[in-house]
Amino acid sequence: MLKTYKPRTNGTRNKRSLISDVSKDRPEKSLVKPLIGPRGRSNGRISVRHQSRGARKFYRIIDFKRDKLNIPAKVASIEYDPNRGPLIALLNYVDGEKRYILAPEGVKVGMILVSGDITDFTPGNATLLKNIPVGSMIHNVELNPGQGASMVRGAGNYAILQAKEGSFAQIKLPSGEFKKVSLECFATIGVLSNQELRNARLGKAGVARHKGRRPSVRGVAMANPSDHPHAGSYRDNGIGMSPKSPWGWKTRGVKTRSRRHTNKFIVKDRRKK
Repeated sequence: MLKTYKPRTNGTRNKRSLISDVSKDRPEKSLVKPLIGPRGRSNGRISVRHQSRGARKFYRIIDFKRDKLNIPAKVASIEYDPNRGPLIALLNYVDGEKRYILAPEGVKVGMILVSGDITDFTPGNATLLKNIPVGSMIHNVELNPGQGASMVRGAGNYAILQAKEGSFAQIKLPSGEFKKVSLECFATIGVLSNQELRNARLGKAGVARHKGRRPSVRGVAMANPSDHPHAGSYRDNGIGMSPKSPWGWKTRGVKTRSRRHTNKFIVKDRRKK
């Protein structure tokens, strides 16, 4: 749910915050670690632009592998994670272990979730792609068996299991790309939480600084051509060239994919209509 504010200050005039039903508990101490050091710096010098330290926060260790098989777990809490878009859920397994997972829509405190050989395809349960019915909405998809989920992890995202052919499943990703993935890869049932996050507005630049985002400047707004290929007289006359990065690389539409040996797994490219 999005919350709007009365324009009592300039910072709240256009602000829209995402309000979620989360637990007020502190994060599980055994599953957090501090984020130490500056971001985007190497020996104190900027090596990655537009990044800063931001507000101090802890990293929550997320279980992307879901490798505690066939052991029921109770959802102890639904929590906010400052490091990612969707909410996270704390699972208490019957053997005493605790783990965090990405929380899909529909998961509530007190529910029982399981990973492995499942018969109940409810949000939050995880199993192999070969066990999931065609047409299901999934997230947290592995790219290689046993690697851990690396696809479909953003707020509100989901993929659709389109077909099964031989030893591969055909999946439609959120980008619109159709990709073949091994049937031995794990995936989690459901749609990830915080679907309205894309409609939130920070309201002022200071909130972005707290999140670790430094200001960015357009190339054409720079005065000195030594700062950017678009700088200087191009401000008024157009850039007069194909768009370039500050280091002269071609940008905006130029393919930069390097792992061409995996092109055979792409059924339909996301750029093709």
